[in-house]
Amino acid sequence: MNRIHGHREGAKSVRAVVTTCRKLNIPYLTLYAFSKENWRRPQQEVNALWDLLLEYIDSQLPEMLEKGIRLNTIGDRERLPERVIGALDEAKEKTRKNRDMVVNLAINYGGRQEIVSGIREIVKSVMDGQLSVEDIDMETFSDYLFTAGQPDPDLLIRTSGEFRISNFLLWQLAYTEIYVTPILWPDFREKELVEAIKDYQGRERRFGRTSDQLHSPQAGIPAS
Repeated sequence: MNRIHGHREGAKSVRAVVTTCRKLNIPYLTLYAFSKENWRRPQQEVNALWDLLLEYIDSQLPEMLEKGIRLNTIGDRERLPERVIGALDEAKEKTRKNRDMVVNLAINYGGRQEIVSGIREIVKSVMDGQLSVEDIDMETFSDYLFTAGQPDPDLLIRTSGEFRISNFLLWQLAYTEIYVTPILWPDFREKELVEAIKDYQGRERRFGRTSDQLHSPQAGIPAS
């Protein structure tokens, strides 16, 4: 099968994962749809990805409205085709009042570029007198990222057996649990997602503490 067929199957995986996350009451889901580096792919493949994105938005918008799912995008709008920008803006506007789940589509996204963009915005705020240097801390910096107002991810699922994060949410993944599966994304469906979540539920998230601290009743810190 050619790569475009694989992307079409991957779109089915997107539907399955979004549906399953909503069913499990997972409030935030971020999908790496198109990276900054993906522009290097053959133009025919890039065009096919935009077509699939438009098909997905058109077919899934009624379900998003029905199930309280808000569509959001993270990444730069530059270079995106006007038809894609228009469809995304329309879907975001129609779903903006939904509160049950947020689906972030990372489009034309790069983690390093996001950090640099955040630094630029902070510098502008300081120069404009809206922010002082002393006020800059980790929480403040997070407010200048694309994911401002959202919690950091609990779980990163890396398909295809790849042991790298590929410039994805570099700031936000500081304490995220990573799950690597050999399953290719076009084959990733509800069963595979549930397996990843079960694995995550067996993890012990210490955030710098010891295991004894987590389980000590005197510490008052619940096990995670």
